[in-house]
Amino acid sequence: MRMHNADETCGIAQAAMVLGDWWNVLVLREVARGHVRFDALAAEIGLSRKVLTERLGRLVAHGVLHRSLYQRRPVRYEYLLTDAGVALLPLLVAMQDWGDRWVLGDGSVTATATAESAEHARVHALTGTRLPDGLELPGVYGAQLPVVSTDSAATVLFTYPGTGVEWGEPPMPGAPGCTLENRLFRDAWPDFHRAGVDVRGISTQLPHEQTEFARAEEVPYPLLSDAHHQLAAALRLPTFRGAGRLRHKRLILIVDAERTVRHALFPVDDIPHAVTESLTLAMACARRP
Repeated sequence: MRMHNADETCGIAQAAMVLGDWWNVLVLREVARGHVRFDALAAEIGLSRKVLTERLGRLVAHGVLHRSLYQRRPVRYEYLLTDAGVALLPLLVAMQDWGDRWVLGDGSVTATATAESAEHARVHALTGTRLPDGLELPGVYGAQLPVVSTDSAATVLFTYPGTGVEWGEPPMPGAPGCTLENRLFRDAWPDFHRAGVDVRGISTQLPHEQTEFARAEEVPYPLLSDAHHQLAAALRLPTFRGAGRLRHKRLILIVDAERTVRHALFPVDDIPHAVTESLTLAMACARRP
């Protein structure tokens, strides 16, 4: 691709050179979702082997992906995100948010969704799928923690916009209630614990913001920060922009010990009912043979 001389110092133009076209963006989308092997990428995107090989080669050459050998005979590689690739995840999530709002939606900002929306379809399509291996997020004290508990029969993941937030905007459907939701999960924690079920609360707030809230509210389960949008990109979770930040819409996933999503609750409009339902579903999931 030829560039105008003025583009040599333009970060937008340089990023466009790396992303290149539609296919490169979709390759990065699928790698973020955990499809890191050639055949899986080809199946998910529908690319010919020749074109996929070319696109992967370009992304490796640009330092966005790196190849990791996982089989010697015959030689097979996994394609993993480099630090530069991980830094592109917020861009992918912002693109998704723009598409959900302006292409698939009517342009309005909302913290919830309707049953007819593309976001609703994406979230409920997660049922039966496995979360990517090794997915970790920073917890309230800075340590990286697995998104799915490694020693529980089931894990309840609930995403929320944020706690203690002054939106600075007119109220949006689905945005209030994050503190209430955390308190309800806190109060129900003994029941989850007795059933062998773990709980993870996730928002795009920074770890220190979550730490302050966890201490003040005596939250007994981990709060994880998706400030860099790793989980949002991996699961294509719905977001909205509030108070200058992309925030998770409220949803609940019940995940089994093999990291398979068994149930998805979205949208979450009745918070007390959703917390009670998640306990019922998680307990049944934990009892599965």
